[in-house]
Amino acid sequence: MRTWFITGGTPGGFGMAYAEAALEVGDRVVLTARSTGPLREWEQAQQGRALVLALDVTDADQVRRAVAAAEEHFGGIDVLVNNAGRGWYGSIEGMADAAVRQQFELNFFAVLSVVRAVLPGMRARGSGWIVNMSSVAGLVGVTGFGHYSATKFALEAVTEVLRTEVEPLGVRVLAVEPGAFRTRAYAGFADEPISEPVAAYLPMLEQVRSAMVGQDGRQPGDPRRGVRAVIAALAQDPPPRRLVLGGDGFDTVVTALERDLAEVRAAESVSRGADFPAS
Repeated sequence: MRTWFITGGTPGGFGMAYAEAALEVGDRVVLTARSTGPLREWEQAQQGRALVLALDVTDADQVRRAVAAAEEHFGGIDVLVNNAGRGWYGSIEGMADAAVRQQFELNFFAVLSVVRAVLPGMRARGSGWIVNMSSVAGLVGVTGFGHYSATKFALEAVTEVLRTEVEPLGVRVLAVEPGAFRTRAYAGFADEPISEPVAAYLPMLEQVRSAMVGQDGRQPGDPRRGVRAVIAALAQDPPPRRLVLGGDGFDTVVTALERDLAEVRAAESVSRGADFPAS
């Protein structure tokens, strides 16, 4: 029986889907969220197999306390799912510095805090899984979500290197890149006005906002199927390094990688020409 530590436990999102899937296979769950009120009834229904903790992942002290409480309650953490995060939209030029930094605090630095808090226990036991929920936007930048894409690109890089550092210690790492999934992530776009000081970008952002509002409730991805795919990936031998979730995301990533590879190969002579001449 494994113990999962899952951040971002908002009902209707990936966090809850992970929790329910883990319970279905007989495991135990620590589910964290900023607001735990909506989760208490669910916690009581799990008959001691679930623990709900209040956690602001951007507060490193809270993170350490939550991890310690989870380890004390269940004896250790076997699977960490870094799921907490959010996307804001706006232009690269115009988005306020505070909003940019807030995105990095939540989507990147908070992940580092949780990983650093959980890893000592995993290293001591010589086993564990770290699942970092990235995004297709971490592999292919999305217009209007440039800073959000940057946080996910950064997460991809850290995940890649972390994998090589901890694999010899018995800890494995998976990056998960969902496309458009039917969570509540798109719900706020209808209510949030565009905050953009540079008028030249307003038409682009209007299109972005309209597309997000139009997709809400119609996204092709099923979170429950998605997390079951992740659990299946963890059981593979060898497991994948990354897992793109959803048909739309798969098509987007493959198209972008094939394009990029073709461009790199087309410039091979120029790239090699930057070396000192062979002696």
